[in-house]
Amino acid sequence: MRVIPTAIDGVTIVEPAVHADARGHFLETFHAREYADAGLPVEFVQDNESLSRQRVLRGLHLQLRRPQGKLVRVVRGEIWDVAVDVRPDSPTFGKWVGVTLSDSNYRQLYVTPGCAHGFCVISDLALVHYKCTAFYDRDDEVGIAYNDPTLAISWPISDPVLSPKDQSNMSWADFVALLSRSA
Repeated sequence: MRVIPTAIDGVTIVEPAVHADARGHFLETFHAREYADAGLPVEFVQDNESLSRQRVLRGLHLQLRRPQGKLVRVVRGEIWDVAVDVRPDSPTFGKWVGVTLSDSNYRQLYVTPGCAHGFCVISDLALVHYKCTAFYDRDDEVGIAYNDPTLAISWPISDPVLSPKDQSNMSWADFVALLSRSA
């Protein structure tokens, strides 16, 4: 397993060892001891899966009082996965990183608590699986607009398909104001 830090502290790319031959392949998608040795969390309380078609964009989502860490991987297809640092005391507050995850590169992205998360589907379909460090709490969830000009995320698709909830996500400025009211 190879662990690659990103520009945001705590957001990490994981490349598992893949053993491939003429029969197919084998890999460990999670190994608590190896993840712990790499400084990654090993206490996950919930696994989620989503199936989305091409151009679907999900996000940017986060929980305010009970933030979730997420270990994201793609079982089928390809996505562009994004983490945005929303920790006000972080030197990378308001910065983002993006990485391609696919069923052929086997990469995972660990999105640390205190980051908003979103992804868009590049392939015809994408089956995404992610492990969470905290339970989902609908009342604690907020969303930030994927296309906020202050964040200036370079999504690799145009005209994304959004859920009604994601269409009404707040601006970065409104999110920052919400943070200051919550402090």
